[in-house]
Amino acid sequence: MTKSCKVAVAQLQIGNFVRLPIAWKDHPFIFNSFKIKQQAQIELIKNLGLDFVFVCPERSDTLPLTSSESQCQSDIIDNNLEQLSSELSRQKAKSIDAQQSLRRHLQKTEKHFIRNVAMMRNLMNKLRSRPLAAVNEAQELIHDMCNQLLTDDKLVLHLMADAKSDESIYYHSLNVAVLSMLIAKELEWSRKEIEIVGIGALFHDIGKLKVPTQLLRKTAPLTQAEQNYFNQHPAMGAELIGAAENFPEQALPIILNHHEFLDGSGVPNGLKEPQIDKLSQLICAINTYDNLCHSDRSKKAKTPYAALGFLYKNYQNQLNQQVINRLVKMLGIYPPGSIVELSSGQFAMVMSVNLSKLLLPRVLVYDPTVPKEQAPIVDLANEGLTIVRCLPIAALPLKVLKYLDPRDKVSYFFGAEK
Repeated sequence: MTKSCKVAVAQLQIGNFVRLPIAWKDHPFIFNSFKIKQQAQIELIKNLGLDFVFVCPERSDTLPLTSSESQCQSDIIDNNLEQLSSELSRQKAKSIDAQQSLRRHLQKTEKHFIRNVAMMRNLMNKLRSRPLAAVNEAQELIHDMCNQLLTDDKLVLHLMADAKSDESIYYHSLNVAVLSMLIAKELEWSRKEIEIVGIGALFHDIGKLKVPTQLLRKTAPLTQAEQNYFNQHPAMGAELIGAAENFPEQALPIILNHHEFLDGSGVPNGLKEPQIDKLSQLICAINTYDNLCHSDRSKKAKTPYAALGFLYKNYQNQLNQQVINRLVKMLGIYPPGSIVELSSGQFAMVMSVNLSKLLLPRVLVYDPTVPKEQAPIVDLANEGLTIVRCLPIAALPLKVLKYLDPRDKVSYFFGAEK
């Protein structure tokens, strides 16, 4: 953990990374922690009436002045100081407005996502008793999602709320549908193919409805017999969906083959690449990625950033590399849910990615002076900040971890640029 020391304001100089010991609302700067880039910033800090600030030597370009050096420094009179303070205050007000707009947009997208999760729950429950109605409603849901996907020029991929433990199948199925449809669009597939991918993704795991609950929730490793039974859930799903005569025939292989790998090492039938259609290859890749981002009995969840790297390195022979490359390109270097360090030295969590500006996502910033529920969500493109590196969750101090609250189960949904 980076250490800071208390330093008299008179000892500050350009290049020091400072943290102000006052509330965020009581100064004109956008953040409480920042690197001093000009002398006028020091004068503004002096005008705040502070005796001291905290300086982080590890994040500073220079060390603070010694007491004797500071006494030799003549006070700088800047006639534009008031003008600079007013300009910073205006920028801060503008930034606050932008943050509030981003938060409202995220909340709106999340409500839309939660409604779709509720629809998924309803579809799954209805599938046994009214399969035709369930498929019709699912097709309407996918049709609406496809309309937005194909008509909005500037799409943003957002990080959604954590999935409830007993509803993970709904979140997972919707997540695989969202990402698969986005990739299908990126691959310039036809609208019909995008909708088939979507409907297949929504129902790809329905076979798990026929797997005993105690087996799905078992925390100990499965026995070989249990694993063999579980591996049959794709075939069970195909059998279950067979009761719905209106289910698109082209989507059926997706349910059957979403665990089939190109090298023949998949389940349940050990198919090889020539036997697996391109839609199933797409869903298998996205399903594998999403499973890596969720914990289960045998592993802890990987961050989206780590999951992408793991896929790229370890599934060269099992998964369609065109799909993986598109997924990496689409999610960017910093997928939503990633924990990052900013050029300002602050920790943050990526909340959304503008698909046309992948290197400058919107992030939720750790600021101990701001209540967690009001944590700033900033657009890096507007604030002149960049990401220095991605971090594993284990690298975060406990107080930062509790504040940013990284998702155990990462879910995505798209919305239009605002």
